[in-house]
Amino acid sequence: MNILIIGGAGYIGSHVAREFLDNGHRITVFDNLSSGMRENLFKDEEFIYGDILDYPTLVQAMRGSDALVHLAAAKAAGESMLKPEKYSRQNISGTINILNAALEMGVRNIVFSSSAAVYGEPQYLPIDEKHPTNPANYYGFTKLEIERFLSWYEKLKGVHFAALRYFNAAGYDVKGRITGLEQNPANLLPVIMEVATGMRRELCIFGDDYDTRDGTCIRDYVHVNDLAAGHVAALDYISKNNASLTLNLGSENGVSVKEMLEIARRITNKPIPVRIDRRRPGDPAKLTASSQYAREVLNWQARYSNAETLIETTWKAYHK
Repeated sequence: MNILIIGGAGYIGSHVAREFLDNGHRITVFDNLSSGMRENLFKDEEFIYGDILDYPTLVQAMRGSDALVHLAAAKAAGESMLKPEKYSRQNISGTINILNAALEMGVRNIVFSSSAAVYGEPQYLPIDEKHPTNPANYYGFTKLEIERFLSWYEKLKGVHFAALRYFNAAGYDVKGRITGLEQNPANLLPVIMEVATGMRRELCIFGDDYDTRDGTCIRDYVHVNDLAAGHVAALDYISKNNASLTLNLGSENGVSVKEMLEIARRITNKPIPVRIDRRRPGDPAKLTASSQYAREVLNWQARYSNAETLIETTWKAYHK
């Protein structure tokens, strides 16, 4: 297939592009490099510099594509509560451009990078796809609205889509082929690595008095190679079955902040100083996924999502 990967120079996007290339597909990456990096591009893929708010360029990029993967988004949950206009413009308006350009150019198979943020505060654990959707931040709201747009385009225009609700993406390519580091990361593991390499002075832990086994928040971390494999499997499914999917991609294992920190200290052999701060509003104590549906429908499983592999692959990228 000829596949257009929108946002394919970013952290997750570059791993997704590599996975499709490894599976024999022809890839074009469309990216404005606002958070993506040229060093995350591969010589065996085409690159188009462009923005999803630039409709004519987007239409031209679609030419000859059999399918597209949409990963372009503003993604900081906290920032989304301060700058909803940015998230409306980038995530919602940008996606409408993508959908309309896809229709214009006859592209009917779309894999969408959604998020577990659509669920909001967990009512039960592990979270499965039947869990109510009630986003706790504007970022999650934009992802849920995009899923609804996709459902309407399916009903009205025959689009087939896979909405993949990621939990916490982490790790780096297990073969070491991707080394471009995230810019201004806010997630736990890259922040730990920035402290370990001296880029930051200390790790701030937001609350150590939660009702968990060590008082810190527990999250479900899924390796980015596992996420990438999920994209390939999802596109294969929707294209062969002429059907749409909405499903979770998570490891089904919870790791606490302190557990991740201690494993990182052991693997990096660095002290990684810590400061305990007060809780952040809206942070649930525990978040873990059920990925049973992905196993049943896509035969997908998290192969690399144990804490040691997550940290080892990330440390190799940062240590370079």
